[in-house]
This record gives sequence, structure tokens and C-alpha cells, in this order.
Amino acid sequence: MDVTSGGGGHSREILSRLNERGRLFGYDEDLDAMQNIVDDKRFTFVRSNFRYISNFLEYYGVEKVDGILADLGVSFHHFDESDRGFSFRFDGKLDMRMNQKATQTAAEVLNRYSEDRLADIFYYYGELKQARKIASAIEARRKNEKFDTISDFVSVVEPWVGKDKQKKILACLFQALRIEVNREMDVLKKMLESSLSLLNPGGRLVVLTYHSLEDRLVKNFMKSGNFEGKVQQDFFGNRISPFRLVNNKVIVPDDAEIAMNPRSRSAKLRIAEFIG
Repeated sequence: MDVTSGGGGHSREILSRLNERGRLFGYDEDLDAMQNIVDDKRFTFVRSNFRYISNFLEYYGVEKVDGILADLGVSFHHFDESDRGFSFRFDGKLDMRMNQKATQTAAEVLNRYSEDRLADIFYYYGELKQARKIASAIEARRKNEKFDTISDFVSVVEPWVGKDKQKKILACLFQALRIEVNREMDVLKKMLESSLSLLNPGGRLVVLTYHSLEDRLVKNFMKSGNFEGKVQQDFFGNRISPFRLVNNKVIVPDDAEIAMNPRSRSAKLRIAEFIG
């Protein structure tokens, strides 16, 4: 399964390595992904969030799979589309929905959430020390005027960030909002838990992460089968885990790849084999 089908690049590569009896399911909730559906009889596209992979496999009569690939985060082209609201490089609506049929936007989060809840989102999902001050500034503004556009948000945040760290802090804030709008951490946990019942023995779980929060979850889960990373032991002190790490050291892009694709700089690839 390619649970983040997106532009279809990974799906095409997987299909090139499958024999005629192989079958690949691709998942993506973004309408844009439907423009990249691979024309191959072995490929089945499911327009859905990957938290529901078990439900759809059951619908198609599939009990087990040999591999699950997840390339997390936002498709790069979304950062270049002003109307999607994922980037502070442009002005546009504060949207940030992966699924454009979903009801909650980033603007609604800023306008409706309590000050304390916003501070928690910025602190935990953006890992920002200024979370409380920024949430307070948001509260002060929305008493008189609601948030609607990216510039509305940026103008409130700018006084609280230094020029030297402005881009970094804005990136963390936008990340935090995006994670909340799309429930990304909950969705990731659900997908990882589903892998325990879906993978055949010897099957691979392959995950590309782009920030420390999701990478920590994936690292702990592959190490121990739980999100806390607590490894259980049997009576003799042997580690008990449903996975065997294929790459003990995380795989990161080398200088040549970063030069060719600067946006790969933060990518981390982890692979684990399911042993049951």
C-alpha cells in the first residue's frame, strides 16, 4: 500500500517492481491526487484519509498486505499554491485542509479555539517557547476582527518574533496549525496501529517523516510497538517487539540529494519488518 499517493511517484516505482499478480492500493484524501491516478490494472486508488486503510481493505476483500509506505507531510506543490494556505510566502485564505471537503479551516481554529488551547497547539505541535504570548496576541486581535487571510495571522505574529528567526518561527506556527486542522498526529497513530493487524510476517513498514513530532512517534513505534518507546522483555530479558528494524540508523538525504532537491533536507526514512 502507498497510503500517501499524492503525485503518484512512489506508486509508479512500486508498480514497476511488482509482477503481474501483484496489487497496489493507493490512498489520498486530496482532490489533486485524483489527477495523478496511475493507469494500471494492478492499481486501486482510494480517495480517503489513511486512518481508514483497514476499512477499505476489508471492503476490497484483502486481509493482509506485504508492505505499507507512508510519505508524511504536505505535497510540495501545496506550498506553492496560495489558495491552499499552507505557506506564509503568499497571501490567501487561511485554509490548510488536506481534504477540501472537510469543514474546519485554519482560520476557524484561530477564531474559535480558546487562548489556552491555541497556546497548547503552538507549544506541542510547533515546539515554540513563545506559544503563550502569541496565543494572547491572537485573542486580543479577534475581539475586534476575525482572522481570514494569511496576512491577518502573520501581522499579529511578527511583533513577537525577531527578524533573524522570523521564517523559522512562522514555519513552526504554520506546521502547528496544519497538524491541528488535519488531525495529523491522530491519523498517524491510527495508521501505525493498523499496520500491526494488516502486515504479513516479513512485511515492511516504511515511513518518511519531515518533523520531529511525527518522527519520534514512528521511531518509538518501530522500536517497541507502542508510542512511548517502552520495550518489553520476556523472562530471560530478551526484547519483545512486533518489528525488526531494517535500518538501525535513520536514513537521511546526502548533500547531493539536498542540492538537487532542497526540500528533502528535513526528510527521515525509517524501515521496519513485521515479525508478529
